[in-house]
Amino acid sequence: MIDIPGDLAEAQEMYNGAAGRAFIAGLPDLAAGFLERWRLRLDGPSMNGVSALVLPVVRSDGGRAVLKLQLPDEESEGEPVALRVWDGDGAVRLLDHDPETGAMLLERLDESRMLSAEADGRTAVLVIARLLARLTSFPAPPGMRRLGDIAEAMLQRTPWALERIPDPGVRRLVADCAAAVREVVAEPGDRLLHWDLHDENVLAAERADWLAIDPKPLAGDPGFELWPALDNRFEAAEVRWRFDALTDVLGLDRERARAWTLGRLLQNALWDVEDGQPVEDRQLEIARRLR
Repeated sequence: MIDIPGDLAEAQEMYNGAAGRAFIAGLPDLAAGFLERWRLRLDGPSMNGVSALVLPVVRSDGGRAVLKLQLPDEESEGEPVALRVWDGDGAVRLLDHDPETGAMLLERLDESRMLSAEADGRTAVLVIARLLARLTSFPAPPGMRRLGDIAEAMLQRTPWALERIPDPGVRRLVADCAAAVREVVAEPGDRLLHWDLHDENVLAAERADWLAIDPKPLAGDPGFELWPALDNRFEAAEVRWRFDALTDVLGLDRERARAWTLGRLLQNALWDVEDGQPVEDRQLEIARRLR
């Protein structure tokens, strides 16, 4: 029996509506089909994030793996491509993939040991920095989503968003983030980015201390990667130390990295405005600390 977690069904309903409901309804048959096709045996309870069902399995050769099933979208469609490029160097290894459904068979990491459990926040930031240095050392393959396109679209939406931010201080801060992006948008970079490397997307493994999972990849400047490590377990007083540590380990130009990090904050602010919500206070504080 395949257990479909209730919070996964709720998230699919919230974000994908009818398509999400259809995905959830079809998951038992989809999972059963891949268990048979790839000769897998269930090996524990279901796991899930916001968008994917993850089943621990054992392969016919006795190897331990996980079957990941998700509704393909613009962000997730690049995941198997990026994992193939990295081929286990800093990230979970892709074992098999079905392009039609997006189903993936991945090596099994230790889901009980997330980086979020690391007691020392600075140690966790340095782990993320070292992983990012490895992941962004690879050039993005052709066809990957491009940061330049995303940044241009953000700048086009900014005037509309600014009109809907009532607080003048917040409005100025968001406008400053947009101005920083304008300075670098002509050179968006060509590295393979993870985009979502927060400390719950880093797991312990047998073959490496830590590995990244669940990329939402795009091609661009590594400076666009830093925001999650600044936001994890947010401490305002730590923002500058974290930013300096990340840029040191990755060998980034600080001004470019600052501009692209403010671009990430612009992206989040635009999403908040589009959802009819105020821009989150901690996002604003990160921007203030980096200005």
